[in-house]
Amino acid sequence: MAGKDHYYNKAKQEGYRSRAAYKLKQLDELEHVFDRGDTVVDLGAAPGGWLEVAAEEVGPEGNVIGVDFQRIKDFEDHDNVETLRGDMTEEKTRDRVIDAAGGSVDAVISDMAPNMSGEYSLDQARSLHLARQAFETALELLDSGGDFVVKVFEGPDVDDFRADVEEEFQYVRATSPKASRDESSEIYLIGKGRLTAPVRPSDELEVEIVDVGSEGDGIASVEGYRLFVPGAEVGETVTVRVEDMKPNFGFAQRLDRD
Repeated sequence: MAGKDHYYNKAKQEGYRSRAAYKLKQLDELEHVFDRGDTVVDLGAAPGGWLEVAAEEVGPEGNVIGVDFQRIKDFEDHDNVETLRGDMTEEKTRDRVIDAAGGSVDAVISDMAPNMSGEYSLDQARSLHLARQAFETALELLDSGGDFVVKVFEGPDVDDFRADVEEEFQYVRATSPKASRDESSEIYLIGKGRLTAPVRPSDELEVEIVDVGSEGDGIASVEGYRLFVPGAEVGETVTVRVEDMKPNFGFAQRLDRD
């Protein structure tokens, strides 16, 4: 209870709409989700604590879009916040968010939670459903290298959900911020570096070396995505296995040489 009182009082003193603002602050401190000038979409944004933090972090040159089925009061101090009212489980609401973004975005964040029934297994399943809705929206919206933050209640199938997120991001971290209540079962998954490349780790493929890097590695291009291949020369066609990936380039190992 002391922790709850601390962050509740802190939010009142510092002018945030909810104590949840400190969860996002702590998540951002942990994994640096925001940069100045970013475009951010906040799903389940009411009453607006996360919107306030995101707006501060991206600055006036950035843009923050919040959506919730509850009305979100206008912000007097943040001109870079736009709010939409709708249910994120409905396709028409997701379409409105995509239209409002006007293109790809840098971060999608979700603190969505179900209306609590008091039956944990049901509430956990609903939480996971909302998290997957947020994930699907993130895949539609995020630019290459973008970040994803989502809340989910611990329980069955969360490991499977995390595995799905890991396939789409450079890495994923699970954490529970200090501002979460002690009795809470919520955790947050942070997906860093959205991967939009046409290959994935462990893929094996034949590529043509079209350039050489500053350290002498051969460079192949797969649908515009660069793969660095040690021991390969310009003009060679080689068989490789993708070993490691970044949002805009990756590393591969030759398989056609002992």
